Amino acid sequence: MPDQVFIALGSNLGDRSANLQAALRQIQPEVVPVECSPVYETPPWGYETQPSFLNQVIRAETELGPQALLAHLKKVETDLGRTETFRYGPRLIDLDILFYEQDIIHLPPLEIPHPALQERAFVLLPLGDLAPDLRHPVTQLTVRQMLETVDTNGLEKISSADCGDTG
Repeated sequence: MPDQVFIALGSNLGDRSANLQAALRQIQPEVVPVECSPVYETPPWGYETQPSFLNQVIRAETELGPQALLAHLKKVETDLGRTETFRYGPRLIDLDILFYEQDIIHLPPLEIPHPALQERAFVLLPLGDLAPDLRHPVTQLTVRQMLETVDTNGLEKISSADCGDTG
């Protein structure tokens, strides 16, 4: 039986929309998107002197365990052309595990739930489109409650909820 995961996708270099679609195709068949949020254009976070991001969250199913999933997502990032820059710097594609079932995992470099998701509007807004009542296994707050505590100004929905052509 596959496990349910939520994964954040982001891109702010090149053809950002095409990068998100390529990532959705490349993660398969190991990770199968079940539902995709709308895509949002969002201001940069952490390091502000860079282009705006496109961000999206997917609910997916996988047979991969958490560490194998992380390795798979990092390989997809590399295969799509991501190169390491600096923390919070520009990137062609970024794939982050937000939740893996209701598991709590602390195995550096893997932290699930994602340790900063509750402070990031660019993650919470699209996650809220998919699972507003999903409860954080550590804080016990729902996504809706966490979303009420962040500033969503500057985030603009640019497409409807659609997983695109991922087949």
